[in-house]
Amino acid sequence: MNLISYIKSEIKFFNKSERILYSIVILSIILISILTNDSKISLFSAICGITYTLFAGKGKVYCYYIGLLGTFLYCIIAYKNGFYGNMALYGFYFFPMQLFGIYTWKKHLNKEKNEIYKTKLLIKEKIIYILVTLIITFFIYVLIKISGGHKPILDSFVTGFSLLGQFLTIKRCIEQWYVWFGVNLISVVMWLSAYLNGANYLVTLLMWVIYLFLSIYFYKKWKKEIF
Repeated sequence: MNLISYIKSEIKFFNKSERILYSIVILSIILISILTNDSKISLFSAICGITYTLFAGKGKVYCYYIGLLGTFLYCIIAYKNGFYGNMALYGFYFFPMQLFGIYTWKKHLNKEKNEIYKTKLLIKEKIIYILVTLIITFFIYVLIKISGGHKPILDSFVTGFSLLGQFLTIKRCIEQWYVWFGVNLISVVMWLSAYLNGANYLVTLLMWVIYLFLSIYFYKKWKKEIF
C-alpha cells in the first residue's frame, strides 16, 4: 500500500465533524499567527501538538512520529520563556517516551481498526500513581525554585502531572484524560500569564486551550468504548 492509499484508508476512521473541525482549527491558528506576527516555532509546535493529540485520541500509533517533532519544538519554546520544568520534561522524558509509545502501542493494536485497545485503572493503581506523582511534583518544584525558573508552582504541577499523563497514555488508560484536563487547564493559566507579560506566543496559548477541549472530547469518546 502506497502512502496516499494509506492516508485515505486512515481518514475514514475520522468522522466528518472531526475532519472539518481539525481543518478549521489549523487554518485559524495559521491565520492568527500571521496576523499577530507570532513566533514561527510556536506555530509549527501548535500544529504538531494538536495533530498529535487528535491522532492519540483516536488511538493511532503514528501520533508518536508527529509527537517527536512537536516535542522538540516545544522544548525550545519552554526554554525561551523560562519554564525550565517544561523544558526538561519535553527534552528528557517526552522525547524518548514517544519512541517507547510506538513500540508499546504496536503490541496492542486492533487490527481491524488499526487503533489501540483502551483500558482503565484499578482503584489501587489510581491511589499509588497519584501519591507518587505528588511526591515527584514536590521535588520538581524544589529544583525549579533553585534554578530560578518562572512560575515554579504552576511549572512543577504541569511537569509532574504531565509525567503521569504520558505514562497513562502509553498504558492506554482512559484516566489519562482526567490528568491531561488538569495539566491543560494549568498550562492555559501559565501561558496566558506569559503572553500578558509580553511573550509573543499567542498560538502556544491557543494550543493549550485546544488541548483542554480535546481532553474532554476524547474522554467521552473513550468512555463509550470502555464502559
